[in-house]
Amino acid sequence: MINSDENQAYRALGPDGILDAVESAGYRCDGRFLALNSYENRVYQVGIEDAAPLIAKFYRPGRWTDAAIREEHDFTLALAELEIPVVPPLRDDHGETLLSHAPYRFALYPRRGGHAPELDNPDHLEQMGRFLGRIHTLGETAPFEHRPTLTIEHFGIDSYRYVMESGLLPDYLAIPYRTLAEDLIERIGYRFADAGDVRHIRLHGDCHPGNILWTDAGPHIVDFDDARNGPAVQDLWMFLSGDRPYAQERLMDLLVGYTEFRDFDPRELHLVEALRTLRIIHYAAWLARRWDDPAFPLAFPWFNQPRYWEEHILALREQAALLDEPPLIWD
Repeated sequence: MINSDENQAYRALGPDGILDAVESAGYRCDGRFLALNSYENRVYQVGIEDAAPLIAKFYRPGRWTDAAIREEHDFTLALAELEIPVVPPLRDDHGETLLSHAPYRFALYPRRGGHAPELDNPDHLEQMGRFLGRIHTLGETAPFEHRPTLTIEHFGIDSYRYVMESGLLPDYLAIPYRTLAEDLIERIGYRFADAGDVRHIRLHGDCHPGNILWTDAGPHIVDFDDARNGPAVQDLWMFLSGDRPYAQERLMDLLVGYTEFRDFDPRELHLVEALRTLRIIHYAAWLARRWDDPAFPLAFPWFNQPRYWEEHILALREQAALLDEPPLIWD
C-alpha cells in the first residue's frame, strides 16, 4: 500500500530536498544539479565540492520493498567484485547502500559517461555478449527472493486488463483492443509452451541499448532497477531489431561472445517475439498506471490521445504476425 503522504512528498521533490538528502549522506554539494532522463524513479546528477558529481536516485514509493532494493544492490555489487562493468551504488560509512532522508529512500552512484552501443557493429555485440554471459553466470547461482519473476500473467494479462479498466482507452477501440490482446496472450502462451521448461535466472531485466554506456574502454551496464528472475534471452532480445536476416546476424554476434562464458539454450529463441509483445503491452499499462503523476503528462503528452491507441493496436497486430514466424536459429 502506498502511503499518500510519501507519494505527495515524492511528487513534490525539489532542489532543497535533493541537496539535503545528498548532504545527509556526508557529501558537500556545490548547489548544482541536473535532472536525468528517468520517470519511474527521480534521478539527478548532483555537483559535489572538490569532487566528481554523483548520481542520486530517489525511489518511487510503493514500487519496491527495501528488501527488493537491497537485493538489486547486492547483485550489482557482486558483479562489480567480479570486475564486470556495472555501476553499483556507493556504500555509506556503515556499509549501507539504501539511504533515507525524511520521507525519501535514495541511493548514490558514481557518474559514468558514454554513448549507446552500435548495434550493427559485430565487435560491440560480441563484447556485450561476453558481459551478459558473465552476468548470467552469477545470476544462475541463486534466484532473487524479493523480486518478481517475468510472467505472462504480470506483463501481459494484468497489463491489458489494467488498460481496459483505466478509462484512457477510447470507447471505439475497446473491443478491438480486448480481442487482440486476448488473442496475443494465447499466442504468447503457445511460444512459451514451445520453449518448454527453460531455466529462470537473475537478470538485468531491462537491458535495452539506452542502459549501455559505451566508452573507448568498453561498455558500462547501468540501471538494474527492473532486475528480476526470468529466461536469459530477456537480456538479449532487445539487441535484435530490424528484419529477420539482420536480427539473425545480430544474434550470432551476441552469442559468439555470450557462449565464451555460458551455454545458451536455443529453445529460448521461441520467446523472442513473445517477450517483445509482452513489453509493448506492459509499456502501455505502465504509462496508464503512472498517468496521475504530473511528470507523465508533461513527458508523454501524446499518450492520452486516440492516435496513440490506434498506433499501439497496429503495433500489436504486427506482433501477432511475427509470433507465427519460426524462431531465430542458434546451433
